Amino acid sequence: MALAFDEYGRPFIIIKEQEQKARLRGLEAQKANISAGKAVARILRTSLGPKGMDKMLQSPDGDVIVTNDGATILEQMDVDNQIAKLMVELSRSQDYEIGDGTTGVVVLAGALLEQAEKLLERGIHPIRIAEGYEMASRLAVNHLEHISQKFEFSVTNIEPLVQTCMTTLSSKIVNRCKCVLAEIAVKAVLAVADLERKDVNLELIKVEGKVGGKLEDTELIYGIVVDKDMSHPQMPKRIEEAKIAILTCPFEPPKPKTKHKIDIDTVEKFQTLRQQEQKYFDDMVQKCKDVGATLVICQWGFDDEANHLLMHRNLPAVRWVGGVELELIAIATGGRIVPRFQDLTSEKLGKAGLVREKSFGTTKDRMLYIEHCANSRAVTIFIRGGNKMMIDETKRSLHDALCVARNLIRNNSIVYGGGSAELSCSIAVEAAADKYPGVEQYAIRSFAEALDFIPMALAENCGLPPIDTVTAVKSQQIKENNPYGGIDCNDVGTNNMKEQNVFETLIGKQQQILLATQVVKMILKIDDVITPSVY
Repeated sequence: MALAFDEYGRPFIIIKEQEQKARLRGLEAQKANISAGKAVARILRTSLGPKGMDKMLQSPDGDVIVTNDGATILEQMDVDNQIAKLMVELSRSQDYEIGDGTTGVVVLAGALLEQAEKLLERGIHPIRIAEGYEMASRLAVNHLEHISQKFEFSVTNIEPLVQTCMTTLSSKIVNRCKCVLAEIAVKAVLAVADLERKDVNLELIKVEGKVGGKLEDTELIYGIVVDKDMSHPQMPKRIEEAKIAILTCPFEPPKPKTKHKIDIDTVEKFQTLRQQEQKYFDDMVQKCKDVGATLVICQWGFDDEANHLLMHRNLPAVRWVGGVELELIAIATGGRIVPRFQDLTSEKLGKAGLVREKSFGTTKDRMLYIEHCANSRAVTIFIRGGNKMMIDETKRSLHDALCVARNLIRNNSIVYGGGSAELSCSIAVEAAADKYPGVEQYAIRSFAEALDFIPMALAENCGLPPIDTVTAVKSQQIKENNPYGGIDCNDVGTNNMKEQNVFETLIGKQQQILLATQVVKMILKIDDVITPSVY
């Protein structure tokens, strides 16, 4: 760094930065990038499968998260390296699009990078490797289509959907109640699904949690649960055939603005003001009564006097309800959100069969249930658990299960899990490699080898000898020409994943292979990494 002066005598600094820039070129750059990608994949590798380990992450504020959801782990990890950030993006895009398989996609990308490293050392050009991978991924995706099966389900027969959601939940911490939770997830999705359009709006499913109780106490409520209670302890705790006014305007007498000044110098004036306020509020309550409302839900608060008056006039009310919850209540009850008192009419009221307040535990935490709504398209999954971390992890696991159920409604093709689909693709890609005359065939073979990494990681995490197990299953698949042979993680005694009822969605698997291949191609094409110097 040097100090110089311009013609007016003003000082400016010349920074000789060029020689301080760190720069990696050619093969060095590729190897550095590959090792960064492999490092991220190695972290997630142990979280794969039903016996996968969980990770504990501590945020700078001291919040602790325990999870084995790939996307969450990578989101919370503080990653500096650019290539590692690409891996984070990769798991995020799998999470947005599919919702499940976020760990597998990163493990697969890591395996592809590891194989690419061997090819680079043999002197094969990275572009040829990338092209070979592209061909192989197309072969694998087509083969998945070929081995997939359609399964039919209906609102009365939800068993196939539940089985698939159970597969998703079996790799999570909640796997001991996977049966109950999978059923809850499927029923929630079917409650909000539009089966004609084959579409599901997951925003209509609200997931609430409350510490205390057992995981088995988790329930599905056809309606909305709000973490609030009635504003006055003596208001009725149960309202049947409720007509609900949903207000976003303050439900109290108007406060004088600060720029206005009221001089009150006598008691009479004060009394007049008080009566005026009371009359104003009485009119508000009367207006709600006239319209026919039997419950008021307000986004803002009201003071104690207002509360007392509401109590006297027999109008139950709930205050400080958040905007998102108000929207859901409006959707569920068929009501309209009213921003101004003058607009309140009987058509805008929401209808619910039952509104009740329920208390939990000895601390008497209270929550409001709004059930039997006019439009039951909004549902709530209410989770109980021993501590906050457990509830958060259950929420993340249920999100995966909900996404899987939604994907199956969109496209009801499935492949079998337990690494069987990857092994089958690996065999098919290996067999097709001989048809390609160029250098690409090496890359195609490497791709087939990389696909074996997922069943290998599954076997490793279950405490089985990885290489022996995978080779035995692979030879069995080739011998019997049966694409359902996978890793027997739960020690059921059969390798046939069809008998074990381990399913995965076809679009989820295809997306994994395509996304992993795209990211690896991108990393292989980088041959120069320039990082600015750190001051």
